[in-house]
Amino acid sequence: MSDGAWAGLAVAGVTAAYALGSRRLSATPVTSAIVFTGSGVLIGPAVLDVVDIEHYAAPVTALMEAALTLVLFTDAMTVRRRDLTTGGFLPARLLGIGLPLCIAAGWLLAWPLLPGLTVWELALVGAILTATDVAVGKTAMTEPSVPPLVRHGLNAESGLNDGLVLPFFVVFAAGVPGTSYAQEGVTGTFWRSLLLSGVLGLLAGDIGGRLLRAARARGWVARRWGQFYVLGVAVSAYELAVLTDGSGFIAAWVAGFAFGHAVRRHRTGGGRPQGPDRTPEFAGNLGALLASISLMVFGAVLLGPALEHLTWEIVLYAVLSLTVVRMLPVAIALLGSGLRLPTVAYIGWFGPRGLASVVLGLLVVEEQVPGTQTLGRAVAVTVALSIVLQGISAAALAQRYGRWYARACAAAREHGEHGLREGASVP
Repeated sequence: MSDGAWAGLAVAGVTAAYALGSRRLSATPVTSAIVFTGSGVLIGPAVLDVVDIEHYAAPVTALMEAALTLVLFTDAMTVRRRDLTTGGFLPARLLGIGLPLCIAAGWLLAWPLLPGLTVWELALVGAILTATDVAVGKTAMTEPSVPPLVRHGLNAESGLNDGLVLPFFVVFAAGVPGTSYAQEGVTGTFWRSLLLSGVLGLLAGDIGGRLLRAARARGWVARRWGQFYVLGVAVSAYELAVLTDGSGFIAAWVAGFAFGHAVRRHRTGGGRPQGPDRTPEFAGNLGALLASISLMVFGAVLLGPALEHLTWEIVLYAVLSLTVVRMLPVAIALLGSGLRLPTVAYIGWFGPRGLASVVLGLLVVEEQVPGTQTLGRAVAVTVALSIVLQGISAAALAQRYGRWYARACAAAREHGEHGLREGASVP
């Protein structure tokens, strides 16, 4: 049997096995990210050596890029203006102040701990590991006892964070000699990857949303095909940017915003109110499935080999990346917000790393320029620690923080967490 058949069997087997026990596992600290990443390490060359997926670089890259494209598009599609205006000081502070500070802190701390990397490669480490992934610690954002301000703020941050990291990523990558991004230079990358890709994404998303809205108004669209249509718009935005040597990810992210805004402007059909809009449901579910499979590939291709070449510097950087690099900028960003220490600590801890960091790290490693091996190992170990530590702690810490919030409310003391109460939640 070929390696390709073994790989397919392994992916299908793990996916089916997790699906059978998914509801039971949802009540435990064992998340899907832990299962798929651990399975990838197990079947990869570092342990059983059943599958050597490195020989299938093109399909692996295509899978991960497809997953990130759908995640970027659907995350952006579901973010509304109300998410940033109702109790919106939290995501605004986390993204406007915290995100640049996280990149800068990751950059500076990488300097003494990851020797041999250039200034631009160190900056890339900081940018790649700033992107957060709500799926890794989802319970922290969905636990009902957590105040709505914090839940909605973390969800909005995660939906916008990975897209906002992309401009930093492409500009920093353009400064690394030998990469495909460097061929255009920083200026060329700025124009093509940021401005042109953003415009193409805006046009694709807006036109796609208007067409769907018009077709719905005439009753032309079946619900199932309306969901499939979302995939076509997301892929079209991505490919338009690729055809112009831009960034497909930035185009897909911007397209998601434009598409979601255009579609939400029409929520009735044939003069009768419609139910909840399920347009992004299929694309979101498919993106989640591809993301889980991508984490399995990550375990086999990046994490397994990285574990064989661990150094204390990489482990220390991973620990600092999940603590100091995230928590200190968050604390600075929330100064004067009225939020108390338990809330600031909770928000600071739950900035899990996941799919975006994995894909961006893999894209850099594939460039095969000096320093990319060290960079890839740092990214792999940090993401793995995040998947384990933040995944396992999500439920317990969410419940503990929820109990603290209930006691604070019972004491009838005014505090910043009351900025968005139950009953005034973001729709």
